[in-house]
Amino acid sequence: MPQLKLKKDYLVVKRNTLNEMRIKDMSLQELRLFSIYLSKINPQDPSTRRVSFPLVDFQAIMDLRRLNVQYFQKVAYGLVRKTVGVPTERGGLSVFNIFRECTIEADETGEWRVEIDADDKALPLLFDFQGHFFRYELWNTLRLKGKNQLRMYEILKQREKTGYRIISIVNLKSMLGIQENEYPQYKEFKRCVLETCRKALSELTDISFTYEPHSKKGRRIDELKFVISKNRDYIDPLHLDKFIDLNNSHVVFEEEDNRYNEIDENGIVLSTGRHYIYEERINFLMSSCNNEFSKEQIIVLYGLMAQSVPHIHSHEMKSHDYLQQKYREMDMRQPSRSRFGYLKALITKNDN
Repeated sequence: MPQLKLKKDYLVVKRNTLNEMRIKDMSLQELRLFSIYLSKINPQDPSTRRVSFPLVDFQAIMDLRRLNVQYFQKVAYGLVRKTVGVPTERGGLSVFNIFRECTIEADETGEWRVEIDADDKALPLLFDFQGHFFRYELWNTLRLKGKNQLRMYEILKQREKTGYRIISIVNLKSMLGIQENEYPQYKEFKRCVLETCRKALSELTDISFTYEPHSKKGRRIDELKFVISKNRDYIDPLHLDKFIDLNNSHVVFEEEDNRYNEIDENGIVLSTGRHYIYEERINFLMSSCNNEFSKEQIIVLYGLMAQSVPHIHSHEMKSHDYLQQKYREMDMRQPSRSRFGYLKALITKNDN
């Protein structure tokens, strides 16, 4: 297996302007890859815009058991499609891609590598900015399991020195990549997003936060005040290299072992928990329910979907969207009994 080459204390340096922009529909894996890219460039030197690193580094950081090149190609394809909008001096908007190229291929030694290059128009957002930036150790975002958690960390880390941040719920949703009509009720947004992020940051990063309503429009909460502090209870148990080494002890290259390759000719996973693609899909489906349920509970729900909606069960994005839709439907109905039991019933009763 290729030797891991990530340093133990990579720093992510990010411009405030870039951090406050909405980058449409970024997945957790794409956000992580973006953070890795930022940690490997020198923000004072645009000549470092093209970075390259072994694919096994990314694999270990993503906590994936096996090296599946097609999976990483999918992440790379999604990353180069991401756009950002920058206001122009005349009041308009300039929309462009952040990255112009992401290549995944084997080098002359047979080692698979990732190479990423920024788009020319994005360079002012990534390099040579004076002041108005913040930094954090890459390690802090590696264990966060949801894109809301990772983005909330960055949004609050930006104002750590100030100690607080006041932000409207509309702007916060935009920065998190959440549609404005999602979580229309504050208590739903609080339970599914704010509390989930608060718990995750407190347990897994170097900052923690509390929050409270700051202003209202009528009875509706319009703004929140976040109080940000160093996480006194947080003990960084491992440096980055040790974290990768431990994850890597569970990593198996796909070509080394085909015992779990129970996939039909169409690429549909036939196994129920042992195959690495199945495990990755279950982890992905957990995010559709805001990580409220355990992996074992998601496996149960996924099994019910095979019976109620077999036409979408084998499709990764469709199954995610379906489960997310049922989860939101459950939230709107506010069941008084077991939420997991209620969600099971919604899936079982599906008549599509």
